[in-house]
Amino acid sequence: MTYRAILVGTGGQGANWCSEYLPPNVEDELVDVVAAVDVDEAAHENAVEHLGVDPSDCYTDAERAFEEVDADFCAVVVPPWIHEDIVDIAIEHDVHVLTEKPIADSLEASVRIAEKIERAGLKMGVTMSHRFDRDKTTLRRRLRSGETGPIDYFVGRLTCNARSYGTWGAFRHEMEDVLLVDGAVHQLDYIADMAESPCETIYADTWLPEWAEYEGDVQALVQLRFENGVRASWEGAKSNAATLNGWMSDYLRAECRDETLVLDDREITRYPYDAEAEGVVGGLDENAGEAVPLDEQEKWANTWLVEQFVEWLDGGEKMETNVRDNLQSMALIEAAMESSRTGDPVHVQELLEEARESVTLA
Repeated sequence: MTYRAILVGTGGQGANWCSEYLPPNVEDELVDVVAAVDVDEAAHENAVEHLGVDPSDCYTDAERAFEEVDADFCAVVVPPWIHEDIVDIAIEHDVHVLTEKPIADSLEASVRIAEKIERAGLKMGVTMSHRFDRDKTTLRRRLRSGETGPIDYFVGRLTCNARSYGTWGAFRHEMEDVLLVDGAVHQLDYIADMAESPCETIYADTWLPEWAEYEGDVQALVQLRFENGVRASWEGAKSNAATLNGWMSDYLRAECRDETLVLDDREITRYPYDAEAEGVVGGLDENAGEAVPLDEQEKWANTWLVEQFVEWLDGGEKMETNVRDNLQSMALIEAAMESSRTGDPVHVQELLEEARESVTLA
């Protein structure tokens, strides 16, 4: 079945939805984009050019688009603080929702959205693209193959030279806790997914260097402990002198009983345990490493997630990043922000439960 979709947001990241993520699914007759919405009329051209949307079906007002166009679902590609408004409109018109991460700009708003969607009997997914990117998926499958032995801990890194205003998109330079809300939400999500366990506690130290042209903190050191005993450490930065591992070029090291796995700039290397090489002197013997070939398939990241969402609408298995389960990702970010404010570790599941109890819908 082909599902009729309204794309809300066609500029910025929305331009990528127009040119990259949706076209393969349109070609496979899974999706038909019947309308596009953006407050900037010039951005409508992205939907017209790449998705064949008729200019008469391009809107600057979301409510009008939903009123005038019959759709099965909408794709939400607007800043996080606008997500709930679009979800409310979608619910009013009985339209399913696929949204860019994060669910919203706060845990409370995210819980509220999940409750509204469930009450309306609709489906909502979140495009956690990094988790379903090619390199991270290959690593996750390797960890779950059983060949690595139990996981001990992870070390991750996302560090960039993006200190000047506008380098990371102008609106992000004016957000509070921007690194955690719009950066770490991906990184901590895929680490937690690989750990295969809810996060128990998180400790985060975030700050803003004087040379960074942002309103919110853009540097972070984060420690996580998961309920199954796995630990993780993550380093994030947007105002360093050099970009070591920028967006989509992540670094993640997985220390397991039987091998060390290193993902670095989209390449994975495994270092098997060697009893004869034990010792504390010397450095890494790079010749001991073996390249892990990246998995092959037609779709990755958001393109793959659109397909997963459509399969769910078709009665298939619920997508992993459904809005209810993805609250774990939002709880990680909210807990990290609270930890940075208080200077203390935060119990993530307790924080999520408190948010659920605080939300009351009319």
